[in-house]
Amino acid sequence: MTVVAEAGTGTQAVELFGKLLPDVSLVDLRMPELDGVDAITAIRERDANARIIILTTFEGDEDVYRGLRAGARAYLLKDTGLDELITCIRIVHEGKNYIPPSIGAKLADRMKGPELSTREIDVLRLMAGGKSNKEIGAALFVSEGTVKGHVNHILAKLGANGRTEATRIAIKRGLVRSD
Repeated sequence: MTVVAEAGTGTQAVELFGKLLPDVSLVDLRMPELDGVDAITAIRERDANARIIILTTFEGDEDVYRGLRAGARAYLLKDTGLDELITCIRIVHEGKNYIPPSIGAKLADRMKGPELSTREIDVLRLMAGGKSNKEIGAALFVSEGTVKGHVNHILAKLGANGRTEATRIAIKRGLVRSD
């Protein structure tokens, strides 16, 4: 195996992929300029057969779901041992998928629950940022009553008792970022 390039940003990863056409690419979910999911999507638009492995520290069920949905063939955490990483690279190089059991379990959990709408995600992100219903309504150009309805749907879908618990769950699942 030979490392042909390293990218510091998602944009650079897409550019280098187009120039070098590596057999297998390792992509992190968090990169400047273009996140990993967007980089994977852009790479797969150039080459639908691109073999991509996500190698990251983020293991929320939404992270796993979005990464695999974008077209990654494997999902590993950065603390994965060298032997498993090499095995994964070889399997993905053969055109197969590689999902460790712990990641598969997170994906299965994600598939079981109800999906939040795009608008509910928008409300959840603002909610996690500490915004009131009135502030969320102003930011999204909707009434405070509409926001209350979205918040109630979010709480029900996440199985949360309140806004704080919903925010905690959303961060843990990777629906919103705490950074």
